[in-house]
Amino acid sequence: MRRKERTRHLIELGGLVQKAGLVDLTDDDRATLYGAMLELAGRARGEDAGDVLALWKRRGKRAFDAEAEGAA
Repeated sequence: MRRKERTRHLIELGGLVQKAGLVDLTDDDRATLYGAMLELAGRARGEDAGDVLALWKRRGKRAFDAEAEGAA
């Protein structure tokens, strides 16, 4: 059961990469995607990590809300 949950979680995370448009922007280049994610992780560990994470969370919530409103 645990393996199924992990697999589902990883698939959902991949879906977010797709939904954000990163696959198209990078022409599905995994090295570029990985490099971008490493850059994000570095920013999230920086001095202003709390502010960065809060900003990303707000943007993500707004995007999810806008998508939900568009689907309604």
